[in-house]
Amino acid sequence: MYIRKTTNKNKDGTVRTYVQIVQGYRVNGKVRQKVIANLGRLEQLQEGEIDNLLEHLSKFSKETWIKSRPENLKVEWTKKWGPALVSRRLWEDLSIGPQLRTFLDSTEITSPLEEAAFAMVLNRLCDPQSKLGVSEWINTVHRAEFRELKLQHFYKALDFLAEHKENLEVKLFERIRNLFNMDLDLVFWDTTSTYFEGSGPEEMAKYGFSKDKRPDRLQIVIGVLMTKEGIPVAHQIFPGNTNDTKTFKSIVDDLRQRFSINRLIMIGDRGMVSQKILKELRDCGMEYIVGLRMRRLAGIDDMLSWNARYLKVKDNLKAKEVRIDNWDRFILCLNPEAKERDRLARKNMVAKLEQKLLKGGAKSLVGNRGYRRYLNVNGKAASINWEALKRKERFDGKYLLLTNSDLPTEQVALAYKDLWKVERAFRELKSGLDLRPIYHWTDSRVRGHVMVCYLALVLESSLQKKLRDIKPDLSYRKVMRHLAQMAAVKVSFEGQEYLTRSELQGEAYMAFKAAGIRPPKHMQPMNGVCQDSCRTFI
Repeated sequence: MYIRKTTNKNKDGTVRTYVQIVQGYRVNGKVRQKVIANLGRLEQLQEGEIDNLLEHLSKFSKETWIKSRPENLKVEWTKKWGPALVSRRLWEDLSIGPQLRTFLDSTEITSPLEEAAFAMVLNRLCDPQSKLGVSEWINTVHRAEFRELKLQHFYKALDFLAEHKENLEVKLFERIRNLFNMDLDLVFWDTTSTYFEGSGPEEMAKYGFSKDKRPDRLQIVIGVLMTKEGIPVAHQIFPGNTNDTKTFKSIVDDLRQRFSINRLIMIGDRGMVSQKILKELRDCGMEYIVGLRMRRLAGIDDMLSWNARYLKVKDNLKAKEVRIDNWDRFILCLNPEAKERDRLARKNMVAKLEQKLLKGGAKSLVGNRGYRRYLNVNGKAASINWEALKRKERFDGKYLLLTNSDLPTEQVALAYKDLWKVERAFRELKSGLDLRPIYHWTDSRVRGHVMVCYLALVLESSLQKKLRDIKPDLSYRKVMRHLAQMAAVKVSFEGQEYLTRSELQGEAYMAFKAAGIRPPKHMQPMNGVCQDSCRTFI
């Protein structure tokens, strides 16, 4: 039912507006309306009758009746709610929860380890803390199941996740592939390192090349494999002294053993693979696209001067194929925007060089590795090496790829350009998800901790993709910031308890839409049970 206004115009030109209560219904598929009641002229109702009517009607609407008497309303508590609702829906849709429960059913474990795992993952997404911190943080979140969790459950859940990591990743990817209709043809691999606060597990914690710039700390190396859509497929943990080329070979073997793959093209960043690894990949029939370090590469002058036109791939990307002797295909890429940035940076550097030389600062310039390569030094005198600067100019905005695939040039360039998604994932893994520092000392707990971070990354990347599908320019961070403002509020009124929620702010609604659920009702009776379910979109 709804309210309808009707307007009648009299012969003398005056207008009268009437208010009606109308009910809509269908007859043979056509919409019809039936007037339930004529409330009278709008002008007369506005003189006070409509207020009396609304006050009497409010008694039959519990929510309206409560809101009209805020002085009788008592707030019991306020807790965070939005992220828990959306994340739990993703947790179930991706079959993480169902799969963990299946694993638990095959054991004699009765502890709520699946719920503990979800709590830790949610904490990673919202407010990363230690396991002790999580045991206290859950009291600030509205989810009835969290009330049974104790500190011991979180540690046991870490061991459980580590034990079932391999099978869970396979089942998770099968679900993601079906859910997002993805083919595992192009995959991206990259590694990072993270250090321990203390000794760490003896077999894993090693000194090595630290990407955190902490060579004084024991560390582990972590690699993540992702699809071209930016969805994680698998991860591996290596001792801290493992180099990138060994991790690349390891993940190739792992993929062939665990995943059903028709065609796979591995994509790696510059320095990720060696000639030995490339030969091993070719020998086992694996396709690849890898970035190369250009400046010292044999034959690079011939490649840069290759007489062929660039193909326009995107506004900020051009590419052309170059073949040298019996090598695989080289793809020379050019980013016009990066080219201009490189030109301006070089121009500023030359200006500083000239200024320093005029002031007699040749000695300080020679001692600067960044400047020395662009100087001609003769005793105590120095001058700008214009020939070296000219050679540098040839590299402006360019990078080189090597591939043995038969993908068209444009697709090779685009595939490698998508590697930024992996790099962004690692930034999120280490900062947004607060992977480091690690405080666990046993192998199982460390692997479980990384698995928690990995699952949080899966939820985040899945929600990001769903948001992009709805509205490409939506900011995930902005949506989550607005969603975090949605709170659950327990109130009591005239002896009864109710659960209310705060209003949705900004883009928060888009998170519910992306997850395929509607926000909870503004008010619902608790009846002794915390209501945290949402309605599914039809």
